[in-house]
Amino acid sequence: MNTINVNTKIAAIIKQNPDAIEAIVSINPKFEKLRNPLLRKLIAGRASIAMAAKVGGCTVNDFFDKLGPLGFNIDCSASQVVEDQTPIPDFIQSIREEQLVELDVRPIIAAGNDPLNLILEKAKNISPGQILKIVNTFAPVPLIPLLEKKGFISYMDTIEDKLVETYFFKQPEAIADDTLAEPEVIPGQDWDKVWGRYKDKLITIDVRNLEMPQPMITILDSLGQMADGDALFVYHKRIPVYLLPELSERGFEYRVKEIRDGEVHLLIFKL
Repeated sequence: MNTINVNTKIAAIIKQNPDAIEAIVSINPKFEKLRNPLLRKLIAGRASIAMAAKVGGCTVNDFFDKLGPLGFNIDCSASQVVEDQTPIPDFIQSIREEQLVELDVRPIIAAGNDPLNLILEKAKNISPGQILKIVNTFAPVPLIPLLEKKGFISYMDTIEDKLVETYFFKQPEAIADDTLAEPEVIPGQDWDKVWGRYKDKLITIDVRNLEMPQPMITILDSLGQMADGDALFVYHKRIPVYLLPELSERGFEYRVKEIRDGEVHLLIFKL
């Protein structure tokens, strides 16, 4: 079994030994989402032991105590060096004030709106060598791969509950890209045809009254429990553009039907 330390990603630990899922869940109920394959792929690949400990309000030693009996070799010297902190990348350590463009999206979320359009517009105007800092109430996990494809690297710092600062550094070698935009939304022109195929095999959820990021989490959790041949029908108040790239990458197809302002129907399925 490989050696682990505070910098080891949760996904790497689970890959080595799937029993680690239940061991980690036993530390704190907040980690129960690791049982869901979709949420696990989305979150665990980016979270180190140190980051997970910070989010879960526990210590790295709690992880070591649970994972050691599974056969993992524990590198305690590394924990003494960084002590519960996520490794800070070079671009953060050498950050200069003139590099930073800050965007606080908490008021937008508090007003019930989606900040994605504004974030993408800001990101499109970031020059190589600059840093876009997003202040948010939750970890914008789906946004990270979206911007990484455009030449950004990221660092996320959970300051406290409902206060997350995420830094997106546009690498100097990145090529200017004016195409940065919302993910493509597949229109619902064949909605009736797809609906007829799945109308008797639907799981229905309503996420309209949930605060962000709970709609995304609820949808992914439901997809993880869906049987083969079923489809997920979602009542939403907006098109979940954060989520769409993840659905495509996970092999799901979807159709979107805009009913009226504040009401969107979403049908998610696998052929």
